[in-house]
Amino acid sequence: MSLFLFGCKFMLANLLIYSYNLYKICKRSSLVVSFLKDLQQKIIAFRDARNWRQFHTPKDLAISLTLEAGELLENFQWKTSEEAVRANFEHIKDELADVVIYALLLSHELGIDLEEAIINKMEKNEKKYPIEKAFGSKKKYDELK
Repeated sequence: MSLFLFGCKFMLANLLIYSYNLYKICKRSSLVVSFLKDLQQKIIAFRDARNWRQFHTPKDLAISLTLEAGELLENFQWKTSEEAVRANFEHIKDELADVVIYALLLSHELGIDLEEAIINKMEKNEKKYPIEKAFGSKKKYDELK
């Protein structure tokens, strides 16, 4: 690898580390928490106005989340990523929104603070995938050396 490419890779790694550290400092931003909670409340209000809570058991929400993830995946079947996005962008947006809606409903029903759960999961991933071992690698954490 040329010295120039090595330098670029090193600078990129440092930029990513800096960005991630900035994220960690700002991760409890009240703006983000407020956005998630507001969004969740709007979804719950929509559901409750239609008397659908009776159908929203954790099991059924998990099933619905999985079905919507399958519908999202279907947009990519038999296409390259580029072809799928070009041909199905609006459908992809709708299906991705459905997945997030069901995730927010499920977290509400189970009493899971989704922001806290995501931050905790990111902290676990940070330990499993340290930048110096995982940078540019697609290996699973137990394969990193």
